[in-house]
Amino acid sequence: MKHRGFITAVVLICYAALFVTSLSLYISEGERRMQSDVGGVLSAQVYEVIQVSSIQDIRDALTKAKKLGKKISVSGASHSQGGHSFYEDAIVLDMRRFNRVLEVDAMHKRVRVQSGATWLDIHEAINPRQLAVRIMQSSAIFTVGGSLSANAHGRDPSEGTIIESVESFRLMMADGSIIDVSREKSPELFHSVIGGYGLFGVILDVDINLTDNEVYEQDITVMNYQDYPKYVEEHIVSNPESALSIGRLSTAPERYLSEMYALTMKRTNEPLTEALTKLEDERFVETGKLMFGLARKWDQAKNWSWKLQKRLYRYEDKKLVSRNNAMRNDIEFTKYRDPQKTDLLQEYYVPIERFVPFVDGLREILQEENLNVLNITVRYVPKSHESVLSYAKKESFSIVLLINHKKTPSELNKLALATRKMVDLSLEQGGSFYLTYQNFPTLEQIKRAYPNWDKFVQFKQKWDPEERFMNEWYARYTR
Repeated sequence: MKHRGFITAVVLICYAALFVTSLSLYISEGERRMQSDVGGVLSAQVYEVIQVSSIQDIRDALTKAKKLGKKISVSGASHSQGGHSFYEDAIVLDMRRFNRVLEVDAMHKRVRVQSGATWLDIHEAINPRQLAVRIMQSSAIFTVGGSLSANAHGRDPSEGTIIESVESFRLMMADGSIIDVSREKSPELFHSVIGGYGLFGVILDVDINLTDNEVYEQDITVMNYQDYPKYVEEHIVSNPESALSIGRLSTAPERYLSEMYALTMKRTNEPLTEALTKLEDERFVETGKLMFGLARKWDQAKNWSWKLQKRLYRYEDKKLVSRNNAMRNDIEFTKYRDPQKTDLLQEYYVPIERFVPFVDGLREILQEENLNVLNITVRYVPKSHESVLSYAKKESFSIVLLINHKKTPSELNKLALATRKMVDLSLEQGGSFYLTYQNFPTLEQIKRAYPNWDKFVQFKQKWDPEERFMNEWYARYTR
């Protein structure tokens, strides 16, 4: 009997172990297939995630998708927040391992990179040649393919959106064929793919025009928000010495959307020394994490943070910095994980002359809706019409909001309604909004902000008639 009891116990233990193992495998498989983005608001149960490292990987994935009747979504750093990089039951191409810098042409100031390379990768390759990026976001952690797909803009007042720095790229279509795309070859694809959110094909590699790595001097100016348009016109747009610029509006209750400061990088004649050339990591990371963490919970911390920011920047006023280092932020301090809440970005564009009334209206909406806004930055964006879905139809200010918000359905619905109010406000001022973030705006609002929307959809149907390339964002507005 003892022997039989022992055998029974062993069997039960083995069964339990197998059950736990199978459950663990099931859970990990489910987690592997659940795809989301940095915002964590939208997600989808995808069929498969393929880590792309070669062109053949992409072609094989397309063949597999056609055979199985699956859609293809393309993912980079996953910092878009509206479902642009995944789709329910789709095969997702994770491009981050497809990241080689293929060639640096110092003579023609050009670099060729695979689409999964980040701007940090490019910095490492071009910095020894005393070259720098012309146009990129304020952070260097994003992939080149993702930046093109969102037609990002940067902080250089003399440069528009990223499409202006792109010479050409290669694109793999749904049938596996490869097309050379430029303004001269396949111009329709050139203007549609850049700003096309991965819906026309897979960008393989890109030729990007560069500029010189220069030495800049930091300049900090604190002002009332009503003075900012005049400041930009006189000290940024009309000043050839101004190389990079960004403004920041106060979200502190004591100075709520009334005080702001401008951080401007001015050109100098200083030599690019070895010390200035050396690429630097982000500074004040722990301080930034602490202040953002406190500001998410207490308004008083926003007052402290605003005062600290001004002190830190004044400390670095007149500091010399290379262009590459000035464009090398990796936003490490904003990383945030909370099961109940998330940090979400929103971006609005308003003509320069409508900045003050927009901020006044924005302040009213934010206070009425009681939104927890952590940060607001302002950038000058020259007008640009090259992309089919161009957001900068006029000289504009880009106003970027970082909002901490609960992820419950009811709270997200409140944010969606508030977002539509802010979109309406930007449209009333003759502006638009960025499509890269949440899919809260209505289709009617998209068509008002983007008059070429129907043309974009037609081009999509022309170049991808089977709609092999798909994401949740596009499906939201076309199905």
